[in-house]
Amino acid sequence: MSTKENIQRAEALNQKLAGKNAAEVLKYFLTDFEGKVAFSTSLGAEDQVITHFIAGIDKSASFFTLDTGRLFQETYDLMQQTNERYGINIKVMFPDKDAVEQMVNEKGINLFYESIENRRRCCHVRKVEPLQRAFKGLDAWICGLRREQSVTRQDDQLVEWDATNGLIKVNPLIDWTEAQVWAFIKENNVPYNKLHDEGFASIGCLPCTRAILPGEDIRAGRWWWENPNTRECGLHKKD
Repeated sequence: MSTKENIQRAEALNQKLAGKNAAEVLKYFLTDFEGKVAFSTSLGAEDQVITHFIAGIDKSASFFTLDTGRLFQETYDLMQQTNERYGINIKVMFPDKDAVEQMVNEKGINLFYESIENRRRCCHVRKVEPLQRAFKGLDAWICGLRREQSVTRQDDQLVEWDATNGLIKVNPLIDWTEAQVWAFIKENNVPYNKLHDEGFASIGCLPCTRAILPGEDIRAGRWWWENPNTRECGLHKKD
């Protein structure tokens, strides 16, 4: 199919699923795209909500996460806890070791603080390339984006055509608020990263994540030394 046809397909799916709740959207894709859809989880609060929904629909569904090699211990602990709680197996994708070695030996272990170019290279090696490998054989991917999260996500839709990766992209919580996410977590006793209790609103790699201050944007703790308009790792790049 051409790019135009795929965009039209995504628009048709948006119309078809208009008014459906997150669980209904997920059930549709897990059924109609069975064997060709996967959930990419970062183990953040939104993703834990989606994991709870998917596990209630189909525990054999495909879950995967990206281990950059620089995550918090609390994130690893949550991964284990989540697998045990829901009886699932989150597949772990690692970066190519040769690419990591070359990058670090050329630019240094903390290259990302030096320039946006360096930071994007690090994100590409540790996150984007493993993600692309995880996409092999898929027609759609599920993720936990919300419009409220940042200025870079305000135009995102429930269903989109991801031209960069050649996949349908599904954002079942796109219209959820931060308050809705946490109310659901509390009401359903969903396991979450304990760093959230210490002021970490959005959690990625340890050296690129900090707790936020009162009144700050929820993404302010990610790559905080950069302009808000550049604070994406490349996983959700717009074509």
